[in-house]
Amino acid sequence: MPRNILFLTGKLAENSLHKVLAGLQPAEFEFQIAQLGISVAALMTPEFIARRLPDARGADKIVIPGLCRGDLAPLEAKYGVPVERGPEDLKDLPQYFGRGGKKPDLSRYSTRIFAEIVEATDLTVPQIVARAAHYRRQGADVIDLGCLPNTPFPHMEDAIAALHEQGMQVSVDSLNTEDLLRAGRGGADYLLSLTEKTLWIADEVASTPVLIPAKPGSLPSLYRAIEQMQKKGRPFLADPILDPIPFGLTESIVRYHRLRKRYPDIDIMMGVGNLTELTDADTTGINAMLFGMIAELNVNAVLATSVSPHAINAVAEADVARRMMLAAHEDKRLPRDYSNGLLGLHDRRPFTYTPDEIQGLAAQVKDPNFRIQISEQGVHIYNRNGLHCDTDPFRLYPMLDVDEDGSHAFYLGVELARAQIAWQLKKRYSQDEELQWGCNTAAPDPRGRTEHREAALEKKKSKKS
Repeated sequence: MPRNILFLTGKLAENSLHKVLAGLQPAEFEFQIAQLGISVAALMTPEFIARRLPDARGADKIVIPGLCRGDLAPLEAKYGVPVERGPEDLKDLPQYFGRGGKKPDLSRYSTRIFAEIVEATDLTVPQIVARAAHYRRQGADVIDLGCLPNTPFPHMEDAIAALHEQGMQVSVDSLNTEDLLRAGRGGADYLLSLTEKTLWIADEVASTPVLIPAKPGSLPSLYRAIEQMQKKGRPFLADPILDPIPFGLTESIVRYHRLRKRYPDIDIMMGVGNLTELTDADTTGINAMLFGMIAELNVNAVLATSVSPHAINAVAEADVARRMMLAAHEDKRLPRDYSNGLLGLHDRRPFTYTPDEIQGLAAQVKDPNFRIQISEQGVHIYNRNGLHCDTDPFRLYPMLDVDEDGSHAFYLGVELARAQIAWQLKKRYSQDEELQWGCNTAAPDPRGRTEHREAALEKKKSKKS
C-alpha cells in the first residue's frame, strides 16, 4: 500500500472528497488533494492533467476520478508513480480501499458452460464459428451443436473440425442415434444425450456422454445408466433434466438433490434453458437462483441457450452467476457485494447524494452549465441560475431557458430522460454516462463518450466564454 496518495479532483467535488477521505482515517496511507481548476472532475483528460499538475507532490500514487477517460501511461511516465482511476462515484472510495470488505475473487468457477447453437443445422460452418466465438467471449467453455428433428446436418463433421481448429471443445445434441454416431466419429468431445437404451454408442466412440433418464422423470433408469458407465470406467455426466414451470420444476429440482446425494462424486449437468428461455421474466434473476442451487449441489456443467430475445445474454449471465455463487458458497457468505453483473434493473446503492448535499454542490456553481444528479427526492438540475427538482423532466424543461438552443435542449433531454429512468428504477446515474444494466451492458467505448456526446459537451463548454 502506498504511504502517500495524491487525489485529483475538480471544484465541485473537492469538499465531498475531503469528507470521504477524512472518514477513512485512520488509514494505512496519508493523502493529498489537488483541485485542478475544473468544475466537473469527469471532464479531465490525461492531457489536461499533465498541463495542470507539474509533479506528483511527493506522492507514491496518484488517483484520478473514475470517469476520466484516456491513456494513463503518459502520466505515469511524467510523474514516475502509478496513476490509477478511482471509482466512478467518489462515495465508493471506502469500498475501493477495502473498507467494505476484501475484494472478492471472481476469477474461479467450477461449473462449465455448454452454450448451445440450437439451429446449427441451418447455419454455414463460418456462421457456426462466428456464433461460437461470440459465446466463448461471453464465457462458454464448450460449444454445443444442436440437431433439429428430421433435419439433415451434412456439414456436422466440418463444423466440429472448424471449432476444434479455433481451440474450442464441442458437444453435439441429438436424440437421433445416427447423428450421435457421426458426431462421435467426427471427433465431438461430448454427446448429448444417451439413455440406458443407447449406451452402446459409448462403446463405438471416444466422446464423453451425457446420460439422461430413459423416460421423463425416471431416476431408476438414469441410475442404471450411471452404474453401467461406472463399470466401464468411462467418464460421463448425468442430467436428470430440469423441467419448466408449471410442468414439474419443483420435482425436477428434487431429482437433482437425490442424484447428488446418491452419487456424491459424479459429474452432473443441468440444462437451464427450460427456465431462462421458457419463462417471461428477466433471466438475470433466474440465473442467480439456479446457480445458487448449482453451487449447493456441486453441479459440474450447465447447458445454456440464448434463443429468445429476452434471454439473449443468458450465457454471459451464467458466467457471472457461476463465479459469484461459487465464491459465496466457499466463503459461507450471502451472495451480496460480489458483483453487480446480475443487477440489471436496480442498484443496491442508487442514491449516493442526499438532497442537502446536492444543494451544497449547487451553491458552489458559478457558470451556466447544467449539472444533473438524482436523489430519493427526484431529479435535480442546477447551474448558476438556480436549482430545480422534480420527478418529471417535462416539468423541469420550462425552467431551463434553452428554447433557442436546439443542441443543448437535445442534450439535456437525453440526460434528463436517463436521470428519470434511473430515479424510477432506483439505479445509479452519472451525468454524461450511459446507464449500467449489469452484464447486459455493452462494454464501453474505449474512447469514452461517443462523438455526439463529445460535440454536445464541447458546445456546453463553449458557452462559458
